[in-house]
Amino acid sequence: MTTARDLAIVALDVAADKPVEQGDLSLALAGAEVFDLIEAKALVLDDDRIRPSAQSPTGDRLLDQAAAALVRQEPYESVEEWLWRRGRGLSSAYVDDMERIGLTTRSKGRRIPLPTGRTVLVDSAARSAATDRWAAGEPVLTALAAAAGIGDEPAEDTEELAGDAATAVLAAVGDAVMELEGVRQRKAIEDAAFDNVWRGY
Repeated sequence: MTTARDLAIVALDVAADKPVEQGDLSLALAGAEVFDLIEAKALVLDDDRIRPSAQSPTGDRLLDQAAAALVRQEPYESVEEWLWRRGRGLSSAYVDDMERIGLTTRSKGRRIPLPTGRTVLVDSAARSAATDRWAAGEPVLTALAAAAGIGDEPAEDTEELAGDAATAVLAAVGDAVMELEGVRQRKAIEDAAFDNVWRGY
């Protein structure tokens, strides 16, 4: 399985206890895809620019879509630009795809079987692999999950994350999540101000 899919599985496992912001998760998933595409040799990072390599099927539908979506003209795309473009709605895409391939199911109501129940993971080899990787504290998965608000912040001195590519991707994910939180806070303030005006304050 891929880092992105493992992250989506971990997010669903944790979501029952602590809901995850979908926007934060989508940005982290887009970052995870960068790591997966580097490993698949579908791209290389040139500073913070994503330079595509020869495209070959990865065996994962969403990752193949990600590879096909890479900008192939210079000056190419920065990691940050990729996160915002690819990340739009990406958490929903992963949830839908996991249901399509049988990794999740929807819980039904006790009396009325509603079609829109909560998405729950089924026991599978993919789930076991993701939870084993999570329990082992695999550095990239842990860092991406932390950026999405899952689990604890990883130790800053994690040696396994040394390297320009890992540093660039994780920094871009962290910055994008902070920017998204700023947007949420501004919207909340604007909504509160509008409500006060509406009430006559």
